[in-house]
Amino acid sequence: MKLVFILGDAAVGKMTVGQALMKITDLRLFHNHMTIEPVIEIFGKFDIKTISELRDLIFKNFAASDNYGMIFTMMMAFDRQSDWDYLEHIKSIFEPYGTEFYYVELIAPQEIRLKRNSTENRLKNKPSKKDIETSNQRLIEDDKKYRCESFEGEIPFENYLKIDNSDKSPDETALLIKETFML
Repeated sequence: MKLVFILGDAAVGKMTVGQALMKITDLRLFHNHMTIEPVIEIFGKFDIKTISELRDLIFKNFAASDNYGMIFTMMMAFDRQSDWDYLEHIKSIFEPYGTEFYYVELIAPQEIRLKRNSTENRLKNKPSKKDIETSNQRLIEDDKKYRCESFEGEIPFENYLKIDNSDKSPDETALLIKETFML
């Protein structure tokens, strides 16, 4: 089993790159909004406890399956210990199954991410982002609150790749990931 984490800031392209990577590998995509959106729809708000429990159930059942592997996307704040702890929590679910872990960090400047924040694909898969003005404001505020780009040498993991995908298409980025990690 393989687990590819695609990490990065809001609207950097995690889901879209994950979709492209799924097309050229046997990996399955589990992007973070696959649990966020239904919970918001049912509860009328973001409920982290329910989202986390749903994710854990999916991770546990997937890890025990005979699938080739999973791509999981998440916004990663490198200055928040809780985000590092969450990565370790996910890994702990998969480790008993001999899973190989891969880490991809996507980066792009805010102006590019603001443009990507309103793409058709993003809005189709993330209905909670349809209020573009609010979504853009949240992106800008999160940039002030969190550090979502790692420092040089900060990432301790093997199988790590940092990609500035500002000028790369999702297909080019996915191919780079596939070839680098021989997925």
